Amino acid sequence: MLYGKKCSAPICWDQVGERVIEGPEMIEVTNAKVVVVKEKLKEARTRQKSYADKHRRELEFRQPGDHVFLKVSPAHGVGRFGIKGKLSPRFIGPFEILDRVGKVSYRLALPPQLSHVHNVFHVSLLRGYKYHPLHVISYPLDQIRTNLSYVEKPEAILDRQDRVMRKKTIPFIKILWRNHP
Repeated sequence: MLYGKKCSAPICWDQVGERVIEGPEMIEVTNAKVVVVKEKLKEARTRQKSYADKHRRELEFRQPGDHVFLKVSPAHGVGRFGIKGKLSPRFIGPFEILDRVGKVSYRLALPPQLSHVHNVFHVSLLRGYKYHPLHVISYPLDQIRTNLSYVEKPEAILDRQDRVMRKKTIPFIKILWRNHP
């Protein structure tokens, strides 16, 4: 076996005449090694699949009336809307599922403020939610951009300090942001 391809040998090495199988035990050993290699490859494939499946989850919504949360920033570098930092909301909603578009995509009923966003989402961007009619979450949905990010605007500068770090003066500014407590 040569990297999964048959070995190419020049024809001139083959003698013309009656062929005699030399070493049938060598052929059996080679076949046994091929079987062992195939088993090891299968084991490695299943092991890698089990490692990959640890961070994946099967998520399927049963009926179109289910409610889900929508992930705000699916990619790195896209600013999350709302409070900045660790406490910023990563999901908005809840939104009702209208129908299933493909195997792993769903169409959501988005509010008019999100009409500029396409309403079909992959299941990895959705989080399940058990609907309760008294549960109301309000976000400033009219300020969300097409890439599902939020632009913060400063209201006032609260404090300013200049610090010297490695022979450079760096200004530290404390800002009061709009829509923050």
